[in-house]
Amino acid sequence: MKYDFEHIEKKWQDRWEQQPPAKTKPTGEGKKFYCLDMFPYPSGTGLHVGHWRGYVLSDVYTRIKWLEGYNVLHPMGWDAFGLPAENDAIKKGIHPKENTAKNIARFKKQLKDIAAMYDWDKEVNTTDPNYYKWTQWIFLQIYKAGLAYEANTPINWCPSCLTGLANEEVIDGKCERCDVQVEQKKIRQWILKITDYAQKLLDGLDKLEWAEKVKSMQRNWIGKSGGLQIKYEVVDNTGKTITLQTYTTCPETIFGVTFLVIAPDHPLIDCLITEEKREEADAYCAHVKTIPHDLQ
Repeated sequence: MKYDFEHIEKKWQDRWEQQPPAKTKPTGEGKKFYCLDMFPYPSGTGLHVGHWRGYVLSDVYTRIKWLEGYNVLHPMGWDAFGLPAENDAIKKGIHPKENTAKNIARFKKQLKDIAAMYDWDKEVNTTDPNYYKWTQWIFLQIYKAGLAYEANTPINWCPSCLTGLANEEVIDGKCERCDVQVEQKKIRQWILKITDYAQKLLDGLDKLEWAEKVKSMQRNWIGKSGGLQIKYEVVDNTGKTITLQTYTTCPETIFGVTFLVIAPDHPLIDCLITEEKREEADAYCAHVKTIPHDLQ
């Protein structure tokens, strides 16, 4: 007997469209299971095979959980803001809002074509005002609590796209979009004072049922350490004595210090470089600006 894929798939997809089989029940008693896929960027012509690999695996797993009697929350959404969406709209010559909406509709159809069991009532779109008003609200609470401030900090800057890039968007020192050499540029931006609640974040990790290697990555990212700040008096290139403040986790080694190293973008670097070393130092500082921040 020949299996008529087109006819049978269409029949059941129409049924599931009318009677969704994966609607999450209201919170209550019983076993609960939450599966969160990484939301795709709705740019380009559609989903690719890499998306299928991840989404099919999570779809199979959540189906098993449904069969085991769990109340499953398996949402889908669209990480629709950012450089990929902007560049795709520019390439097509379409307003970003219109282009993103078309891409989302295409991506959603593709997911429904494979009958992935998502609860579409829980769909998220980061460009929806009803969504991002809450991200704005959260930021305001962080700001009011004194945990957000502005500072000039270096970012990966593409001089062609005229925008900042994530480390993942820098390939061999070049912009993945236009292949232009990326440079380090100081930009005034918002910073979150994670160090003020580092211990709370670390304590929270102990309550999570995550793989230990994942929790270790989070601990390293939080980066809490204990040590001392030590001030050194040094002489600048005019003969004036100035102070350099350092941080160390091993203050007992202070008597073995033979030199201090400062970053190439340190504000005091100009007054510490001697004239005979200035050309060499300037060349090095210029070179460092082309290296992605995470590789320095």
